[in-house]
Amino acid sequence: MIRSVLVANRGEIARRVFRTCRELGIRTVAVHSDADAEAPFVAEADVAVRLPGNAATDTYLRGDLVIAAALSSGADAIHPGYGFLSENADFARQVAAAGLTWIGPTPESIDAMGSKIRAKELMAAAGVPILDVDPATAKATDFPLLVKASAGGGGRGMRVVERPADLERELAAAKAEAESAFGDGTVFVEPYLPTARHVEVQVMADTHGTIWILGDRDCSIQRRHQKVVEEAPAPGLSDLTREALHTAARNATKAVDYVGAGTVEFLVASVPGQDGGIEQRPFFLEMNTRLQVEHPVTEQVFGLDLVAAQLTVAEGRELGAPPTGPVGHSVEVRLYAEDAADDWSPQTGVLRAFEVPEGVRSDSAVESGSVVSHFYDPMIAKVVAFGDDRHQAIRKLDDALRRTRLHGLVTNRDLLRGVLADEEFVAGRVHTALLPERIAAWTAPVLTTEQRERIVLAAALAQARLASTTSPTLSRIPTAFRNVPSQPRTRRYTVAGEEVEAAYTATVRGLASELAQVVSAEPHRVVLEVDGVTESYDVAIGDDWVDVDGPHGSLDLVPVPTFVDPADVVAEGSLLAPMPASVMSVAVEQGQSVSKGDTIVVLEAMKMQHTIAAPVDGVVTELTATAGQQVESGAVLAVIESEEQA
Repeated sequence: MIRSVLVANRGEIARRVFRTCRELGIRTVAVHSDADAEAPFVAEADVAVRLPGNAATDTYLRGDLVIAAALSSGADAIHPGYGFLSENADFARQVAAAGLTWIGPTPESIDAMGSKIRAKELMAAAGVPILDVDPATAKATDFPLLVKASAGGGGRGMRVVERPADLERELAAAKAEAESAFGDGTVFVEPYLPTARHVEVQVMADTHGTIWILGDRDCSIQRRHQKVVEEAPAPGLSDLTREALHTAARNATKAVDYVGAGTVEFLVASVPGQDGGIEQRPFFLEMNTRLQVEHPVTEQVFGLDLVAAQLTVAEGRELGAPPTGPVGHSVEVRLYAEDAADDWSPQTGVLRAFEVPEGVRSDSAVESGSVVSHFYDPMIAKVVAFGDDRHQAIRKLDDALRRTRLHGLVTNRDLLRGVLADEEFVAGRVHTALLPERIAAWTAPVLTTEQRERIVLAAALAQARLASTTSPTLSRIPTAFRNVPSQPRTRRYTVAGEEVEAAYTATVRGLASELAQVVSAEPHRVVLEVDGVTESYDVAIGDDWVDVDGPHGSLDLVPVPTFVDPADVVAEGSLLAPMPASVMSVAVEQGQSVSKGDTIVVLEAMKMQHTIAAPVDGVVTELTATAGQQVESGAVLAVIESEEQA
């Protein structure tokens, strides 16, 4: 019987496992880096053990430190979560050797499926269709190709190659990224099928020969080969295709004597059928020997707890009869701290507010006041909605995202709402290239010009009201009141780098605006009326920020100061760090001539590499970045004087 579980992970998956452990009466142990010392998952554990350092290689990837933490804290089992050491067979062996229970598959199964190359060989032997191309003999007609890391996942070590001339360079780049991310630079190549669907099957098996096939999930909406939206069951599959997927998943599970929770992933491509029509054909991609990020959608349609099932298997007990289902439909979105409109640049800093409304499931790594650092993955939460059917689940999820209070960092929330409103997605016509195709529409502003203007007005009115409350005597008279006003008062803000302005007047009766009738204005709440429709806005005001939540959406506003400190002015031609990051390499020297698009500096943040390129032809007149350096957001990395400036 397992009595105390250490979760060798962080963030939302640690909190997720702790939740089930508490329900089952199991003591919980967290391990944490210095950067995560104040994180919610640490506070929620019964006890916590510090892993000195910040980088994953110094902390969460140090199996020896994790096992030592388990032994010193009295844990008798380790749950690996996902990522980090979850698919490391040597770590699983070390856990068992230390006398601890490993909550996962056997090391032999992890080895068998840990190498995607070996896994494909096993699946081919089991009669499961696979995709494969030998890069040494690839012909022009084989392109485009996809280079993938054999030991990888999450889109790292993956490159799309459109032309034969690019293959060697992209192979080298993928190997380097795979070596950095996984300690294994082995890569392989397969045909790139951009309009195929990414469909996976959840399996659960025990040591008594029981195998549960827990339906399927569609994960086709992806950015940079990383999943963004997942749902169960996968929509639009024929009964024949669904049966083929489930049979292949069962065969894969049996082929490696699998035990525990696992996911068998497939590409489902539309190919010519024998009768001359089009049929859906699944091709094996990989088997993930762990719990998946998207497991909540399966839990909701089957009404079960997959973590509890993992614990049952780890204790050597039987799973019993499989649950009935699926019933209803579930859709999950991943909230990332990133700017989808700016090449997915990760965002870091303090999350001032994070409040998800009731009626949906939220598995989050954060809460209001949490700090999002550059050391780890940018996913901050998963929001999951269940409905009687797919349309109901989509509608509930979009409404929950609209009403979520989320301030302090740029996130992909508007992109997610764009996906959920897209007619192709709603119709279930999804594929892995849909996001790149629709990115312009999905990153377009969610708010209309009029809606945004009213939100900005609410911010200005709340700030004006706050200013007037500083004097008890004049607390009912708005600030800037004049008996004979000559013109409206204005307040300016920046929103996503764009400057906006709100105008209002102050009378003895209160505040007024030509944009809307001001029903009431208080520092934390403003009520406006437009064409007989009343709208309420919740406002939070800080020293250098104003957050507003209204009926149509939210905005983070930064007040524009009347005067600018000359020290804050950045020299023309400066290349700035877009986020806190580590400098991986510097490709130029001071005084060197560069062309537009040339690599200047390569940064690493949130497990992704980011290239800072020359914006113009010119000369590097200043170079402040050095390899290995930690830089803050906005730091000057280099200054390039353009040919026109010269």
